[in-house]
Amino acid sequence: MFSLLIRTIIIYVLLIFGVRLMGKRQIGELQPTELVITLLISDIVTLPLLNIQTPLLQSVLIVVLLIAMEVLLSILSLKFRPLRTLIQGNSVLIIKDGVLQQKAIRNLRYSVDDLAEALRLKDVFDLSEIAYAYIETNGELSILKSAQNQKTKLPCLVICDGQIIDKEFGVCNLTEEKLKSILKRKGIALEDVFLMTYTSDETMQIVEKE
Repeated sequence: MFSLLIRTIIIYVLLIFGVRLMGKRQIGELQPTELVITLLISDIVTLPLLNIQTPLLQSVLIVVLLIAMEVLLSILSLKFRPLRTLIQGNSVLIIKDGVLQQKAIRNLRYSVDDLAEALRLKDVFDLSEIAYAYIETNGELSILKSAQNQKTKLPCLVICDGQIIDKEFGVCNLTEEKLKSILKRKGIALEDVFLMTYTSDETMQIVEKE
């Protein structure tokens, strides 16, 4: 009984430490790798608690290794955007100016019933109310509503941590040449930009690296 108590305390402390190390997210916000790690750890830590014959050190080492892998992958994902895209995917535009992007919805294997339910949960019952709607990488639906029945300009993320993000250039009427020209005109080097958003009416926000 005392041995089980010690095991429980060790595993509890280890899990608290691991969760703190991996970051703060709600369950619904977990990325695929984080969800896999969470499921694996939950299975592994039960073994030494249910079976006193299972070596505790073995389970602890496996959990530590999994946490270390997740932290390392997170660091690499921050440094290399293609890796982040490969692991997490990209947000997908599914509604533009009240019009369903049917090809995108089919590619996501997102049913009309699922979409209708997600819209109702956002208090939207009419597609014409929506300027833009995205399915985010965690499966959440993000909506920008139209303002007074006018076309709302969507701020597109075009630079992230010194890297050009061109997947939404078509939405915000931008090209790489035009973007570089804007930066040159403002006297800002690409590698010095932490974040930049741009809209089709040429409204922009630039946050330089500290």
